Formats: sequence, structure tokens, C-alpha cells
Amino acid sequence: MRTGIARYHLTMEKVPSDLQKVLAKNAKAKGQWDDLTPIGRRDFVSWIESAKQEETRKRRVESVPSRLASGKRRPCCYALVPMNLYKALDASPKAKARWKTLTPDAKRDFTDWIEGVKESEARMLRVNKVCVLLASGKTRL
Repeated sequence: MRTGIARYHLTMEKVPSDLQKVLAKNAKAKGQWDDLTPIGRRDFVSWIESAKQEETRKRRVESVPSRLASGKRRPCCYALVPMNLYKALDASPKAKARWKTLTPDAKRDFTDWIEGVKESEARMLRVNKVCVLLASGKTRL
């Protein structure tokens, strides 16, 4: 069985093609990208992929080089916990208590899994499943 860290490194190999193109056009930004921690890169990718509108995604991708140039190592204003999960955890004291004990990597695994579907109904099903797992004492999917 793979640990969360191993899964994490595998997911970072999947840099979106639009971001790859932007980084390829700017050697300095590419070097700064490569200098980020894997978690920092993962946060940028998650932030880009969480955009609901194509125009927002495009703006985010195009802003990466300037963010890196200004010293940013994480995207600005990126919420680690999606609002629907935040509200569901608030409604389940056991799940909320378990969530507080998770490592940042474990929290990202759960949130990335939730955010991995675009349809709101499927996302809510995943939010509910996460709450059930956490309430039952599980710390991984």
C-alpha cells in the first residue's frame, strides 16, 4: 500500500498542459516552479483546477509566472477546505474532531478527492463519504 506521500508525488507528475505551456515560455518561472516544494506545486495545480469557469482558469494559469516572480510559493487566497466540506464537518462533531488530527497531507488527499469531480451532486456525495469515514475514525480514503 502506498503512503500519502507516495501518492502525493505521483499526482504532482500531472501538471496541466496549459500550465506546462506557460512555464515553457518563461525559463525563469520554470526554474522557480521547479524550486517549489511538491506541496507548493500541488497547491498551485489544485488552485488552477478548482476554477469553475474557463476564463478564471486561464487567468490563474497566466498569473503563475508573476506570482512566482514576486516570491509566492503558494497561490493567494486558496482555501484548503472547500466550503461544502467545512459546513459538513461543522455538522458532524466526530468528523470535525478527527479532521483536526489529520496531517496537512491527509487533508489535501481528502479535499483533492472531493474536488476531483466537477458535478455538484457527485461532490456532495464525496463530502458525505469523507464525513462518514472521519466520524468512524478513518484517516485515509
